[in-house]
Amino acid sequence: MVRVTQAEIQITLEEFLALPETQPAREYVEGQIEQKPMPQGEQSTLQIRLGTVINEAALAKKLAHAFTELRCTFAGRSVVPDISVFTWERIPKTEQGKIANRFESHPDWVIEILSPDQSANQVIRKILFCIHHGTQLGWLIDPTDESVMIVKPNLFPEIKFGDDILPTLETLEDLQLSAQELFSWLSFQ
Repeated sequence: MVRVTQAEIQITLEEFLALPETQPAREYVEGQIEQKPMPQGEQSTLQIRLGTVINEAALAKKLAHAFTELRCTFAGRSVVPDISVFTWERIPKTEQGKIANRFESHPDWVIEILSPDQSANQVIRKILFCIHHGTQLGWLIDPTDESVMIVKPNLFPEIKFGDDILPTLETLEDLQLSAQELFSWLSFQ
C-alpha cells in the first residue's frame, strides 16, 4: 500500500467514507488515506480460487461467507482486505433479510496476499489491527516464498509452508488445505 501524499491532509472517517470508491480501493488508517496496489496475476488468482474454495465449503451449510475486496469499517478505520470471511450469523443483513451493503464490523477471518510492491509490515499491521478488534484468524500469503503467516489472538504468529495444513475458522473444520495445494494454483504447466 502507498500513502496518498496530497500534502498528507488528515480527514475524518466520515469524510473518507463520503468520497467516491476507487479501483484499486483506498483504505482509511489513522486519519490518512492509503492506496491499495492493483492486483496482479498471482494475487488475483489466489484471491479468486481461495474465496471460491472457502465458499464451496461454507455457503451450502450456512457456516460462513468469503468476500473479496469488501470494505470493512470498524474501530475508526476502513479497510479492504483481499478476502474477508464472516461467519454466517455475523453477516450484516437488511430488514428484508438481504445482505447489507455496508459492513461496519471486523471480519472473523482476514486474508491478505502480498503483492511485489507492498510493504509486508504494513499488511501485517492491518492484520494485527483486525485481530486486536475481534478477528479470530489472519493469513498473510506470500507467493514469493510460498509461505503463509498465521495470526491468531494471543498467540505467536506461525509460518506454514509445503505440506503444512493451513488453519481455518473452527466452523470450517472440514476445509483442509495445505500450503502446497494453495500455491499449486499458480502453476499452469
